[in-house]
Amino acid sequence: MADPKLVQDIVEALDIPGGSTEKRPVHTVGVGVTGHFMPSPVAKDFCVAEHFQPPTNPEGVAVDVRFSNGMGVVAEHDGWSDVRGMAVRFHLKNGKSTDLVAMTLPVFFAPTPKKFLKFALAARPKPCQRETAWQKIKDYLRLELPMPDPYQGQTERPNEEAIAFANKHVWAQPAVIDASSIGAPVSYVRAAYHAVHTFVVTGKEEETRWVRFTWAPIAGVLNTNPLEPPKDKFLKQDMIDRLADDRTERFSLVMHIGEEGDDFNDSTRQWPPHRKRVMMGTLTLKHVPEDQEAHSEKLSFNPWHLTPGIEPSGDPILDIRRDVYEYSSNRRGGIPCPFSGAKG
Repeated sequence: MADPKLVQDIVEALDIPGGSTEKRPVHTVGVGVTGHFMPSPVAKDFCVAEHFQPPTNPEGVAVDVRFSNGMGVVAEHDGWSDVRGMAVRFHLKNGKSTDLVAMTLPVFFAPTPKKFLKFALAARPKPCQRETAWQKIKDYLRLELPMPDPYQGQTERPNEEAIAFANKHVWAQPAVIDASSIGAPVSYVRAAYHAVHTFVVTGKEEETRWVRFTWAPIAGVLNTNPLEPPKDKFLKQDMIDRLADDRTERFSLVMHIGEEGDDFNDSTRQWPPHRKRVMMGTLTLKHVPEDQEAHSEKLSFNPWHLTPGIEPSGDPILDIRRDVYEYSSNRRGGIPCPFSGAKG
């Protein structure tokens, strides 16, 4: 159990103007979708978890999915550059379930909870600054990322303080640089989502592997044109339109296998791109429920909601996220996470 004061401080540090304690402090705006997951023929060899075994249902394992914008505000700035989220709940037998929580960054912002709290406090929104062309040239000459221009009507944002913090703390640089230039997807189904943390999976011969997971969109990754004015409030309707008339959208679940020398307990450090990858299955999105409050907004996902065959690594950020998510869920009156696996 993490320090309750540290857990509370982290959640409250994420509260910003424009947000609401009745909603999630980050990934505040989203849309819920239902569908199913079909494991690949080789998935059972690499992990004994139930959702990777040959299913009894011809469609596979039922899932609830929530896509979201990363900003902790209730306004739907869908066209703004922002980290997006994808949380998946796999519904297993006998009323059990397991979650996989991912985002469009491949790494996290800090290696430990106390360092993340420092980052969250430092990177709170502040008044925007628009750099001149000459200032941007000087940034490039210093091998620094130029400050992105504010959007029309945007008066505050975290970019200035987050980049200033990252310039002094090398561990924050990969995530901050990516987040500052990530752009906006044309659709939630046109982005790749990374579970960030390392997990330990058990194979059919009881061997263990240290792995990371990525959702790869079958439709491919595509962002909006950054030279055009950004639109608001289009991602939810885009999902409804895409899944109308029995149409579907799909993702592949890719498992990256770590090797000796990879850091299994620091989610700020990305693994080399040539690591062995295994296609573990296909997620098919089928329907946007009309009652979003019940199917998505009240639902409480948790990266610690695991099932036998998948265990957490020693990543301290992954460890505290269990309690941070529970504290946030309780504060907003969410449905408690039905822990069924490790430490639950």
